[in-house]
Amino acid sequence: MPKFVAVILASGRGERSGFSRPKQLQKLGGRPLVAHPLERFQSHPDIDEIAVVTNDQCIDEIEALVSRERLTKVKKILLGGQERYESSLSAIRAYETEAQSTDIRLLFHDAVRPLIAHSTISDVIEALSHYGAVDTAVSAADTVIFADPVTGTISDIPDRRLVRLGQTPQGFHYEVIRDAYDKALLDPNFRTTDDCGVVLKYSPAEKIYVVEGSLTNLKLTYADDLLVIDKFLQNGAGRRLDALSDSMSLSRLADKTIVVLGGTSGIGASIAELAKAYGAKVHAAGRSTGVDIKDTASIEKLLEEAAGGSGRIDAVVNAAAVLNRQPLANMSLEEIAESINTNILGAVNVAKLSYPYLSAAQGHLTFFASSSYTYGRALYSTYSASKAAVVNLTQALADEWADAGVKVNCVNPERSRTPMRVKAFGIEPPESLLEPEDVARKTLSILIGPTTGIIYDIVKTRSAAPL
Repeated sequence: MPKFVAVILASGRGERSGFSRPKQLQKLGGRPLVAHPLERFQSHPDIDEIAVVTNDQCIDEIEALVSRERLTKVKKILLGGQERYESSLSAIRAYETEAQSTDIRLLFHDAVRPLIAHSTISDVIEALSHYGAVDTAVSAADTVIFADPVTGTISDIPDRRLVRLGQTPQGFHYEVIRDAYDKALLDPNFRTTDDCGVVLKYSPAEKIYVVEGSLTNLKLTYADDLLVIDKFLQNGAGRRLDALSDSMSLSRLADKTIVVLGGTSGIGASIAELAKAYGAKVHAAGRSTGVDIKDTASIEKLLEEAAGGSGRIDAVVNAAAVLNRQPLANMSLEEIAESINTNILGAVNVAKLSYPYLSAAQGHLTFFASSSYTYGRALYSTYSASKAAVVNLTQALADEWADAGVKVNCVNPERSRTPMRVKAFGIEPPESLLEPEDVARKTLSILIGPTTGIIYDIVKTRSAAPL
């Protein structure tokens, strides 16, 4: 059986990118960028091993990341060189001895392409059953031109149907990429930034198959790219959660201590009931039990009681909220204060008071947003503004608390059948609403996952493929 090894190329220094540190260490969703492709190759069932090629500036942080996130498939952390091809060579040489007795197949992937999809990895692996070299590329959406570098004028316009834009991963049978590089190194004029290009030039008889990539498999090149990649990450998080849910057994909740604020009705109550069913030690509280998240003393008391039995708190879920659906001009000052203080100040209170417990356990904090956070809506002014603030709070705390190992995420459910919604909207068609139990199951899946800084859009139906 072939052994599939993912080689994550993370040795760039990014001097021209506009960042103050290497691109692979920039934060995306509260984690170093390189953590995302590592997690996706780690969770792919057909990847047997991962090798990371990096530089002396990044190696300590990457080693800590591998340990912290339990990336068990990472078996080698290698030093690369100044040029990209030197990093590829570092991995090729590292597997030279093993390749003498094992059918090694290498998948080279840019660390700064964090949104690589499982489906793309699978396509490359499948193609390697028939070809010795495989590239990943997407069709060119725009007209491609050749421009004369001296005059700045168009010299040719190739047929766009024949043009592809290259991505990674690029996959190879070990001997194919090794032999191509052996020949290339004999060429005194050898220059390349692409492994398939080395095979094409120095092993021209080897056919290179092209699998279809993805428009979301973006590469971080300049600072502005990070904004686009972050938006794709957030938009795809809910779809990825659906795709991975079958492999994320909630039995891992057994004996975990979980505190649920707003846990006496609606989604919060469903979270508490489901977590208990899987063996978690759940402390659910709300106003009906004397815990108001505007009141720090009541939160402190609840957390102390929850930690007292087991000595730790593994997760805190804040599902408490109020929705006063009316025009701002019609709201009293007391109603405005109630909305803001519950929906955002309350979230801050929960976060602040939970941190000592969650940092000790390297646990999870989960907030809830609303689909109204993306833009202000009439009759929702204080509610939607507060939920937008909760999203920013999630991303900020994920970054602040990353070194402590605390994961902070936010669930953004589509319209759900809850008492709060019935009170605000009355009776709606059941088929148009999410059931609280469905939101609860996905929320608990987040608590046993590795992510942080993600806004999970939970919707009733989906047509897009998981990212």
